[in-house]
Amino acid sequence: MSTKLQDSPVQSLVPDVVAMLEAGVHFGHEKSKRNPRMEKFIYMHRNKVAIIDLNFTRDGLQKAVAFVNEIMKKPNAEILFVGTKRQARSIVKKYAEEAGMPYVTRRWLGGTLTNFTTILKSIEKLQELKRTGEDKSLIRLTKKERAVRQKEIERLESVLEGMKNVRSLPAAIFVAGAHDERIAVAEALRVGIPVIGITDTNADPATVTVPIPANDDAIRSLELITSVISKAIVSARASK
Repeated sequence: MSTKLQDSPVQSLVPDVVAMLEAGVHFGHEKSKRNPRMEKFIYMHRNKVAIIDLNFTRDGLQKAVAFVNEIMKKPNAEILFVGTKRQARSIVKKYAEEAGMPYVTRRWLGGTLTNFTTILKSIEKLQELKRTGEDKSLIRLTKKERAVRQKEIERLESVLEGMKNVRSLPAAIFVAGAHDERIAVAEALRVGIPVIGITDTNADPATVTVPIPANDDAIRSLELITSVISKAIVSARASK
């Protein structure tokens, strides 16, 4: 899929270098943690800490926005947001919900993409439990039986989290940290799903379809970049 930039109002969503500096997007990891494939995105090292070249960050964001715009042209296309690190969870959930997209913030379940039929079965089971829970005939269940049913509903709700309404594999995934979410990235690539991802200096950009070189630890950096992806989705939908 081409990520050639187009004259589109969607591109105005990309922040300027000053905004990225203020959000700390440019701070990478210590030199000892650097992935050699991120070298070309590093401007310099200051006190042994890598400083990301924000021109590459802006370029990555522009390509990501254009990519999202193309993805959302597909009927019923969804982009799965993934961010399981403590500082990313609330941000990923917030912006995924604003865009009306599914998300994973608690724990990536192995096989979520490569064994998707199992996820669908869990979703169906949850819906069936909730549907039958409204059946008045269940009043005949004992207190213990009702408690067991409710506990199972709560367990499935917790496990499935932001994927409860998913019906098919996502058209793409967005990861708020390609290194930390490398299992999700590997699964996506295995089943042919493109990945948009924040690649800090310890990540391997070669595993990501559209890498965005940036700090994936700082809350302000995570919020700035995740919000751009979310707004790009909303804008792309509105322009249909």
